[in-house]
Formats: sequence, C-alpha cells, structure tokens
Amino acid sequence: QEQLVESGGGLVQAGGSLRLSCAASGRTFSSYAMGWFRQAIGKEREFVAAISRSGAGIYYAVSVKGRFTISRDNAKNMVYLQMNSLKPEDTAVYYCAADTSLMGVGARPDYWGQGTQVTVSS
Repeated sequence: QEQLVESGGGLVQAGGSLRLSCAASGRTFSSYAMGWFRQAIGKEREFVAAISRSGAGIYYAVSVKGRFTISRDNAKNMVYLQMNSLKPEDTAVYYCAADTSLMGVGARPDYWGQGTQVTVSS
C-alpha cells in the first residue's frame, strides 16, 4: 500500500513557476505508475500528467503540455511536477496519484495524496 504526501504548493503570480513534490511511502514505489491530477473549485478532478514506472513513458494533458514537466526518482520514492509559465486557470488543488497502470484522462488511480493548493494570481 502506498501513502502519498504532496508539498510545494502556494501562491504565485501569472508567468511564475512552482515545483510540486510527492513523497511515497512503501517499498514498492517503482512498481507504480505515478500521476498528477488537479481539481478547481466547481470543476471535476482532471488529469494533468503521468509517468510510467521506469520514467520512460510520460504523458500530459493538452492544457499543460510544454509548460509542465513530470519526473520521478525511484531511489528516493519521489515524483515531481515542475510547473512553468503558470496561468490563473492553473489554480486548483493538485493531487499526486499512484496506480499499477499508466494513468490518463478518466483514470481512477489506486492511491491518492491529500492534495496541495496552487493559486495563480493575475
């Protein structure tokens, strides 16, 4: 079983950057594909990015491609989301997720973190 804890959220001006981190517990981190999702107020949770177990496979939502970068460090049980050129519409609670399969739009991951707030001011 994996426990996921996000950090790195905060308030940033439009055009700025933030780096989210997700620390995973357990001894089987490298067995899971990892992903980031987000949920804005009044909207459904949506897929942001995913990375395969080895890190070789990476996928992004169209809305963040070219601005966000997902990465992982299996030795440290960590996954990251580097967010550049942030826009007000990126404001949401960001969730780290783990699943045995690579995630995408509509995925229902096995494990979720508690979320971290990202607010982008205009």
